[in-house]
Amino acid sequence: MAETLTETLKLERLEVNLFRGTTPQTRMDRIYGGQVIAQSLLAAYETVEGRACHSLHAYFIRPGDPSVPIVFEVDRARDGGSFTTRRVIAVQHGQQIFNLAASFQVEEEGFQHQTPVPEHPHWRGLPDTAALKLLEEKHGVQHVSGAEKVQKPIDLRWVDANLDDSLKPPEGQIWFKARDPIAPGSHMHQVILAYASDMALLPTALRPHPVSWRTPGFMGASLDHAMWFHRPLNFNNWHLYTQDSPAAGGGRGFTRGAVYDEAGVLVASVAQEGLIRMRRPKA
Repeated sequence: MAETLTETLKLERLEVNLFRGTTPQTRMDRIYGGQVIAQSLLAAYETVEGRACHSLHAYFIRPGDPSVPIVFEVDRARDGGSFTTRRVIAVQHGQQIFNLAASFQVEEEGFQHQTPVPEHPHWRGLPDTAALKLLEEKHGVQHVSGAEKVQKPIDLRWVDANLDDSLKPPEGQIWFKARDPIAPGSHMHQVILAYASDMALLPTALRPHPVSWRTPGFMGASLDHAMWFHRPLNFNNWHLYTQDSPAAGGGRGFTRGAVYDEAGVLVASVAQEGLIRMRRPKA
């Protein structure tokens, strides 16, 4: 029986603040960014009690090697009366590949407001993964190596998969949720949302340009990633993930994301800058 994403992301404690994680086998030559975000957040959670993450900020430093384990070192930066701060460094081959800072807060009441959920189709009217694959084959779409295995733990419904790579405004929407059940009240709801949040951001920044992941010579990679968790969430249920890319330049594309539950409650916000450029010709 295939392991769940919760089992895949599981960490082994090596020391009080030291953990080890592994990568499932795929055809990808580097580790999917969402996996390292999720495992780093999970490592931080292993050193925190009674508080929930409200924000994280991370940098991708080097491509991860999927053939060897990742070591996560947690720095207990601060334990305050209301907030706890952790820094996590992910290491492979003696070098940092990723670092993350996360802040956790005790449960607290306060002022509330949010922007309304934008217009969107319901997930029931959108093609599931199997139907989308048939549409991709009909359009002759070639998959990015290993992408299917990375996306498999997440149930996805694309509002516009842009199968013909036509030029479109830098905006997008998907519905998503965890495919395997997550225990009620577990911090794994945040961890697995963090895993899924790395999907669809860079493609949104590419929509106004005549390139895609399948374009020969195109280079794309996440550079940094930030998340803010506004409300408790249940990622066993469907959530709408809206994205827009207000700017690109200098070989980088910037994208914002907002995650709403089915009731239209904004549960999380995301921001990411990524590398988007064509491979430079050799001198």
